[in-house]
Amino acid sequence: MKKYFILFFVIFINYSNWAQDTCASALTITTGMHVVTAVNGTQIPTPICAINGTGATAGEWYKYIPTQNYTTTISSNILANTPKIDTRFHVYSGTCSTLTCVGGDDDSGASYSSVGSFTAIAGTTYYIAWDNRWSSAGFTFQLSEGPYIAPIPTPVNYTSQTISTINSSYTICVVDMNGDNKDDIVGVSANNLKIHYQGTGNTFNMTDFPITGTSDMPSWSIAAGDYNRDGFNDLVLGGGNGLTFWKSNNTGTAYSNINPPEYIFCQRTNFIDINNDGHLDAFSCHDVAPNVYYMNNNNGASFTHYQSGVTPGSYSLGVLSSGGNYASLWTDYDNDGDADMFVSKCSGPPCELHRNDGNGIFTDISAIAQINTTPVQSWSSAIADFDNDGDMDILVGSNGNTGHMFFKNNLNTTNTSEEAFTNITIGSGWDLDNNINRDYIAYDFDNNGFIDVMGGGNKIMFNQGNNTFLPANYPNVSLGAVGDLNNDGFLDILNGNTIRTAVPNGNNWIKVTFQGIQSNRNGIGARVEIHGVWGKQIREVRSGEGFEFMSTLNVHFGIGTATAITQIKVIWPSGAVDIITNPNINQTLNVIEGNFPLSASSFNGKEVVIYPNPTSDYLTISNIEHLNINAIHIIDTNGKTIGRITSDFNSIDVSNLSNGIYILSIETKEGKIFAENFIKK
Repeated sequence: MKKYFILFFVIFINYSNWAQDTCASALTITTGMHVVTAVNGTQIPTPICAINGTGATAGEWYKYIPTQNYTTTISSNILANTPKIDTRFHVYSGTCSTLTCVGGDDDSGASYSSVGSFTAIAGTTYYIAWDNRWSSAGFTFQLSEGPYIAPIPTPVNYTSQTISTINSSYTICVVDMNGDNKDDIVGVSANNLKIHYQGTGNTFNMTDFPITGTSDMPSWSIAAGDYNRDGFNDLVLGGGNGLTFWKSNNTGTAYSNINPPEYIFCQRTNFIDINNDGHLDAFSCHDVAPNVYYMNNNNGASFTHYQSGVTPGSYSLGVLSSGGNYASLWTDYDNDGDADMFVSKCSGPPCELHRNDGNGIFTDISAIAQINTTPVQSWSSAIADFDNDGDMDILVGSNGNTGHMFFKNNLNTTNTSEEAFTNITIGSGWDLDNNINRDYIAYDFDNNGFIDVMGGGNKIMFNQGNNTFLPANYPNVSLGAVGDLNNDGFLDILNGNTIRTAVPNGNNWIKVTFQGIQSNRNGIGARVEIHGVWGKQIREVRSGEGFEFMSTLNVHFGIGTATAITQIKVIWPSGAVDIITNPNINQTLNVIEGNFPLSASSFNGKEVVIYPNPTSDYLTISNIEHLNINAIHIIDTNGKTIGRITSDFNSIDVSNLSNGIYILSIETKEGKIFAENFIKK
């Protein structure tokens, strides 16, 4: 009995000496599980290394000294925490009197738990501090050591600008909201939309919009797009019980709330023109049931609800009853001009790739493409042409016990068969990355012409141009919504109320913005190519990347040290093609559908000319007999078809039109489109 008493006394004394209320009294830890009884220490972690600013009143401190170089991961996203709670941590180097941020995380794990990694150098003292920004409750965290990955020098650096008025509940959206082609900052709270409109330089003009009625908050995701075609972007908010539309009026001075009654455990939401009728539809992954979409009834005033494989006449877009649909990406993986859909899966069934067959049928070709690898634990994926070979590759991001998977697209455009993707994870750098995250986004952050990836671990994986990636550490930067927030051609990152502004590194660039006429107004679903001495780069216009955030609808290309672009090609969802030859670099280029038409001579060797232009009464079309015309449409600048001609194509009467600019769109029976502007005076 005395023996047990002494043992208990020793344990009690040791435990009481393990104070961690301050940096100076931090408990030294190694790999394994560590229990935080409560976050009530007297020293508040500062500086703030994780996102979401101030607000903590207490902290718990730990000390870690690695014996060799590691990639070290801190996580509260573990089974020991059931249910998981909302945590936040910060990692420092230096001394307690002079702390320097190394890493940290707020919400990368499930249910707002924390997961983050940092490069740990042997013999260096690191301080790990948890704060009570969201909760003071106790929990368990795990420290694990993985292979050391030597970081590269940062190819682009960031400065920080904090704006106190960016204080909405959800500041996860960067997109142009007023049609001036410059990205703005969108904040969502209950009954309030707050937009910081981009001015000149690093300035913003803030406007509050009251929103009446009950709305689902975007606790899981947000997407933006102009679904009512008035020139101002609308929003779809994805919550745990359903989704909500916030729709602009036709002057962008007010927004109304539309709250459909259907239950959806929303995950990723997107705007996409599913049936390619020129009007944006809304799609939502459903975590516990087949996916859901809302078809636009062609006027922007109403939607019709469908559930995949359940509602009669619905498309097959993720119909597994087991759910687990976490993030959707709409991409033209097979280069046939329409939008296919990829779905990342979590905790169960494999990821899915649904081919758009162009006739209202979507076919699940996951097995044929060989991307249906299991096990998989992914909340989102990044899809881009990582090797600049003209087709889209897939990175399946890791958010659990299974690692990243990197698939190369083997598309062969010389045949009509499907080719399998190749798993090239080994040797790509993704096999060595032990970070996990629920969000993965793909952009050319350093403007060198190759698309990089940002995920977990306060780093960017920079594309080396040969299907390999190397990390560069950014201790104060975490994943967020992305856009050009000072209009300098480099992509910036929004972290809470702090803008991480990229410092130009000398690389050249071009930015492309869009106005659809026959296609949806944003050009969502369009394919953009640029050509130059490097060959070809491609991008797609997408609403909703990764898992949670909404990033710019403008398309960015870096071209490194190249000084010229020979051609830009925009392939619109309608099939129209615009060609811009020898554009100036380091500029924003606004493309209106049909303004830079593909010459009709490309169809049959005979040039087709529309004249006179301007005109007051008739348009004449030369060499019209060389085109197998189905119909000619007259379209106004709002995208509305105001005239359709099915015969007598040589001379078209436009005398009854009001003065202004119009699009004459010639549609052939082969499905090709020749479009050109004309002026009625």
